Amino acid sequence: MLLLEHNDDGALGVVLNRVVDRTIEQVWEAVEFDPCDCQQQLNQGGPVPGPLIALHTSKKLSEKQILPGLYMSMQKHTVDPLVRQSKHPFRLYTGNSGWGGGQLEGELQQGGWLTTQAQVDDVFAEPDEVWDEVTKRIALGVLLPGRDPKSAPDDPSLN
Repeated sequence: MLLLEHNDDGALGVVLNRVVDRTIEQVWEAVEFDPCDCQQQLNQGGPVPGPLIALHTSKKLSEKQILPGLYMSMQKHTVDPLVRQSKHPFRLYTGNSGWGGGQLEGELQQGGWLTTQAQVDDVFAEPDEVWDEVTKRIALGVLLPGRDPKSAPDDPSLN
């Protein structure tokens, strides 16, 4: 889960590792945009219906910065060029995950979530690999605070 927005009114995020069995080209036809030839898979951001959300690296097409080098767009005039030109890495999400005011804080207080600092690479990692990468970072942060998780070998027997 990547948190995109958080304030007193609530929070908005997307699931990073859930892919939908539809391409962006198919979705573009369904929402009545001009056809495109983007064969990239669509991602399921969560169970809450909402506008398509693009996470990408193009500052020029950005509506909001999420992390240094990672931007969000939801409006047709910024998402459409991403999908058509594909010069910048991007992921497109249908649906999102949302929390009402104070709800996420309550879940965090009860230990319902493990947290770590997000990285741009998390968004563009292969969906079946992102969970392992992020949980490894969390575990190393707990076991070896202050150590860079990227310096740990993939094989723990090499320690």
